[in-house]
Amino acid sequence: MRTSRYRWIILGVATFTQAASAFFVQGIGAMSVHLQRDLRLNTTQLGLLQSAAQLLPLAGLLVAGRLLDRHGERWVVGIGALVVAAALAAGSATTGYVSLVVVLLVVGAGYSAVQPGGSKLVASWFDASKRGLAMGIRQAGLPLGGVLAAFVLPTLATSFGRRSTFVAGALVALSGAVVFMALCRHPPDRRPVPGASRVRLELLRGPYLKKVILSGTSMVAVHSGVGVLTVLYSHEVASMDAASAALVYVAVQCAGALGRVCLAAWSDRHSSGRYACVMTCLAAVIIGMTLLATPVGRSPVAACLLFSWLGFFGIGWYGPWIAYAAESAPPDHTGSVLGLAMAVNQVAIVLTPPVLGLLTDLTGGFAPAWALLAALTAATMAATARP
Repeated sequence: MRTSRYRWIILGVATFTQAASAFFVQGIGAMSVHLQRDLRLNTTQLGLLQSAAQLLPLAGLLVAGRLLDRHGERWVVGIGALVVAAALAAGSATTGYVSLVVVLLVVGAGYSAVQPGGSKLVASWFDASKRGLAMGIRQAGLPLGGVLAAFVLPTLATSFGRRSTFVAGALVALSGAVVFMALCRHPPDRRPVPGASRVRLELLRGPYLKKVILSGTSMVAVHSGVGVLTVLYSHEVASMDAASAALVYVAVQCAGALGRVCLAAWSDRHSSGRYACVMTCLAAVIIGMTLLATPVGRSPVAACLLFSWLGFFGIGWYGPWIAYAAESAPPDHTGSVLGLAMAVNQVAIVLTPPVLGLLTDLTGGFAPAWALLAALTAATMAATARP
């Protein structure tokens, strides 16, 4: 098969595996009302569930990056997806909150390999003229997994019980692992990377790294905050019923998937470079979060529009950001640099849900949480505005 055609198959495989591996965790936000009711959780405990799946990748992404540079993507990503499937299958036997946290910890360990591995593979198959679009399509797998999960998991939980959602998640993750290992190929012109190669610290001190880390950290905090609070805000503040609030979450994920493709494609043609697109996303998020913190967001229509806006820019930012990070990395060290950037992002992913949940519980409202995210985003924009 011609290389120009097979790269689109590779893109489809990487996108499907991303969506399949993230399916269950992305569905936790849609099940927030069900989980609070069944397990008697407060908002802080619900946020800790989101963080549990992101804790082990703090170290796992660094390890995965090194393994990817040494051994390639096929088996590293495939085995990671199998770990996700096995953990979720075991999770069908869980009975309480603590056991659910343990399962999500293991899920996060497996997912550590999927995220940088798929990005590295796609970057190697596409040249700069189409890399942004390809990265955006691939990264759309995360919100697409969230869309499917938002439809399927709450329905399964209502009809067959919470344990059925683990079985569904395990089967979806298993399919992603099998497809990836069966169809993954390296481009024929890619040179092998020496196994003993190390990333020197001086290579990681380039000016691009400050932009990658600061923007990535603030925007994943926004993504995490929107993920954990959208349904609760829509239900409690905008006075929607649980089903309508879940549909808002679906709209957010759909907007995020669209944003990842459109913004990444725009970055391929943006005269000021890919990071200018990231800056646009930072500015848009500040606007959306500020409005949510005002009485404007109490209207169901306004809340839906604002969350869709935040989905498009607050989730869509990842397409141009990951392309910028991959292109700025030193030669032959793309996996390690992506692993490092994503590992730093994990700090925000782990801390944001419980911090915002605790802030919401202590203040009795959502406005302080939105204001905090807007302030962090504004600080990042100011710090990275200069070359």
